[in-house]
Amino acid sequence: MSSDLDTDTDSVRAIFQSYDGMEGLSHAVSPAPARPQAARWQALFLKIYPGFLLSATIALAATWLSQHYQSPVMLFALLFGMTFHFLHQEGRCVTGIEFSSKAVLRVGVALLGARITAGQILELGAMPIAAVVTGIAGAVALGAFAAPRLGLSRSFGVLSGGSVGICGASAALAIASVLPRTDESERDTLLTVVTVTILSTIAMIVYPLFVAAIGLDNTSAGIFLGGTIHDVAQAVGAGYSISPLTGDVATYVKLLRVTMLLPVVFAIAFLVNRGARRGKSGAKPALPLFLVGFAALVVVNSVGLLPKPVSSAAGEVSRWCLVTAIAALGTKTSFKDLAAVGWRPVGLMAAETALIAAIVLIAVELA
Repeated sequence: MSSDLDTDTDSVRAIFQSYDGMEGLSHAVSPAPARPQAARWQALFLKIYPGFLLSATIALAATWLSQHYQSPVMLFALLFGMTFHFLHQEGRCVTGIEFSSKAVLRVGVALLGARITAGQILELGAMPIAAVVTGIAGAVALGAFAAPRLGLSRSFGVLSGGSVGICGASAALAIASVLPRTDESERDTLLTVVTVTILSTIAMIVYPLFVAAIGLDNTSAGIFLGGTIHDVAQAVGAGYSISPLTGDVATYVKLLRVTMLLPVVFAIAFLVNRGARRGKSGAKPALPLFLVGFAALVVVNSVGLLPKPVSSAAGEVSRWCLVTAIAALGTKTSFKDLAAVGWRPVGLMAAETALIAAIVLIAVELA
């Protein structure tokens, strides 16, 4: 007959997680129905919170520096996260970092829908919509076509093209979440976020000078800035640096690009699932739930059921989630991994940036 000394570690932990165990009762005694579930949630929380707390702390520090030095918060979060790469290699933080880079990311992307209404988009008219759709399609097509010819994966081409065409780091995170997982997936995502953030910062400085030099009016300048600058905050900031009207137009055009996140990511997820089904007969496509949440929030906000304070709060939570996810991704990647990829990814994303700028500028001039 076995004694208490023969009980394995998991059984000991289970015994001491219940009051019955503390009373010395046998592990075979059935506890109250709610206790096993509560114990599992508690165990999950204890696994997640160290890595999540690390990611959230890095996000908080990055936000503080961004506000005080007027620099991209995503870039700060990435760089800070990469300095803590050793914590992802082993130890208590690994599970929480993985949770932050995936689950928290999806929540942040879904909540982006609270910032958008259909009315904002329809007020722009046909020309900006056509220019934005063409620019996004062109950037993704260029990436998918050119990446294999530069020795890069087609997935990276789609990831970089979508990031440049839609909304920078946020789009990169959303698209990466539905692309096939490979050994280079995390590195490619981090490289895309770093490069698109740098290119967006350069565009925020250079493009207002460019539109002034070629003589665009306030409305046309807003369409160009909103349709070409990658990051939402930088597009809005560049627009308002010219005039309030330019800032308003740039904001709406940029939100139009954010709206395109839903169909683009859904289309990529569909194609990925269809490719996977070729090797697995009978497999059903998985519908990304965060895209469903994104679409639902857009609809609810468009019909006026989402109060302004709630919409603003959701936007702020979305920003925090995305910065936290970026910090977590940073801890999963080393500087050595990024330095090893060379100039080709940067050159590809620069070409995608130039292409979308040319498409939007031609549309503005023709209109």
